[in-house]
Amino acid sequence: MAATADQAALPAAPIAAASAVEPDGLPVPRRYAAMFAVLTAIVLVVLDAAIANVALPTISQSLGVAAGASVWVVTGYQLAIVMFLLPAGAAGERFGYRRVFMAGVMLFTLASAGCAMAPSLTWLVAARFIQGIGSAAVMALGVGIIRFIYPRRLLGAAIGWNALAVAFSSAAGPTIGAAILSIAGWPWLFAVNLPIGAVVLILSNWLPGERAVGRRLDFVSIALNAAAFGALFVGIDRVPATPIVGIALLAAAAIGLTALVRRERGRTHPMIPLDLLRGRSFRLSVLASICCFTGQMAGMVALPFYLQHELGRSAFETGLYMTAWPLTVAFAAPLSGRLADRFSTDLLCTVGGICLAIGLGLAAFWPLPGNLIPLVFFLVLSGFGFGLFQTPNNRNMLLSAPKERSGAAGGMQGMARLSGQTAGSMLLLVLFGLIAGERAPHLGLGIGAVFAFAASVISVLKIER
Repeated sequence: MAATADQAALPAAPIAAASAVEPDGLPVPRRYAAMFAVLTAIVLVVLDAAIANVALPTISQSLGVAAGASVWVVTGYQLAIVMFLLPAGAAGERFGYRRVFMAGVMLFTLASAGCAMAPSLTWLVAARFIQGIGSAAVMALGVGIIRFIYPRRLLGAAIGWNALAVAFSSAAGPTIGAAILSIAGWPWLFAVNLPIGAVVLILSNWLPGERAVGRRLDFVSIALNAAAFGALFVGIDRVPATPIVGIALLAAAAIGLTALVRRERGRTHPMIPLDLLRGRSFRLSVLASICCFTGQMAGMVALPFYLQHELGRSAFETGLYMTAWPLTVAFAAPLSGRLADRFSTDLLCTVGGICLAIGLGLAAFWPLPGNLIPLVFFLVLSGFGFGLFQTPNNRNMLLSAPKERSGAAGGMQGMARLSGQTAGSMLLLVLFGLIAGERAPHLGLGIGAVFAFAASVISVLKIER
């Protein structure tokens, strides 16, 4: 489907200190400089999401606000990403991926300075929201840009390195945040972004410059998208505490999404990639990704309760045991990327989903009277399965779209991840509210296994016969 687009030469916009874009990837060594810029930016935005969680108690005490109110430091950032992922992809297609990617990095860096200087919670949340808009551009366009950096035959390995960067940043974020807080105040969590962001902007001059191909931006569609996904995100968050408000927001989100789909239907380059979702391979890859991330998040939420409440482990010990998962993901992601360039991506996704399902299922029901070595093995198996699934599935999702629609594909990939993670956490929240005691974590892990198995079944449906 995407073969013609991948083989076509794309005219390159002139950029400083760099040669024109090759028909199939960039030449070495420019390829490595461009990839380093993309990966550094991705590490920056993922780390920033992870390290802020650790600082919430310190921030609430420093600014003199309630602990519950300080959660908006995290929520505001995530909300902006959800609201602007798809518009960022559309903007990249309209103005050029490199230009919008660099604008996102610049916005993120400037907002980091605003966070570091925040005198109040309102200021900090506003700066974090702006940071999230910049992050949305990086997340939506980063993977799409990689498609222009690397030749098609090496694209799986490149996406694997991207997955490694995300896994490492997610795993290392709390530790790095705690290390910074041990020697400096919380503003330094954001101030450290300034020199790194400057380096990324310099290196971004070596990114491929491709012509803009998208339609003009429809600001009514952008507003509908932001309002609908914002209401959906906040509504899901509010349902447990204030059901009436939450349900009203979810209803408003449904109305907004319906209006948005009707407005976008039939357009050549819709902001919500309805054209891509009509393709069977892309649609099934998105569904499989949502299921896999739902299972992963359900497992990650259930595990701390299982380890601390039932098995009596401390928070520190819990963190050590759970580290086995992201470390294995970091190992499996680049490996699966290389395998995806040689073998069937759908077969790899099927095997990965089954490994994740087995790992979570064994963690849910295997008796652990005192020896936790089996649990470590189950987490390693889960992490391996998750890493084996994600890179080939993302590669398939990206290559199922024409090359000029890589921005929309990248935005949809991010939305699938966020949708699955939100669904997994909300399922566990409802489960813990309905079922008390030791059964809830076991059922949570079992639910994660079911969704992981569903991801493998969907991947089977994609295997060409």
